[in-house]
Amino acid sequence: MEYLSKECYEKLVAELNELVNVELPKVKNEIAEARDKGDLSENFEYHAAKREQAKLLGKIRFKQRVLQFARVMDTSNLGDDVVGLFRKVVISNVVNGSKMEYTIVNPHEANLKEGKISIKSPIAKALVGKKAGEEVEVEVPAGKVKLKIESISI
Repeated sequence: MEYLSKECYEKLVAELNELVNVELPKVKNEIAEARDKGDLSENFEYHAAKREQAKLLGKIRFKQRVLQFARVMDTSNLGDDVVGLFRKVVISNVVNGSKMEYTIVNPHEANLKEGKISIKSPIAKALVGKKAGEEVEVEVPAGKVKLKIESISI
């Protein structure tokens, strides 16, 4: 089961509808046009369209599966006493004092440019369940980093 925000759920539904109602008919039309050109064994357009259809069907199945097991989480009644999913956390590097602000989200919503990190990331895994003021040590690709939780909010 995956917990999604309402925005992420609606975005996934819209993407699925786009794939099913726009992209898939377009690819099926391309296959039909390529099929009409004759010999399928040497028809590059036909094979390219079939590959595109297979990729598209894979994306559709993936999104359907995510939505099938998704639960929209109401963030209005979340507490801000511990770090968890859909919480905004301000952390500082203990060594150099630099501050960072992240919102912990599910992997489908993660976007570092927007300050959203996946709950499955090393930093989020280390922070989950901790309270403001606590320090954690995180193993990141650059080595170990010691972080202090400055604040938690929703």
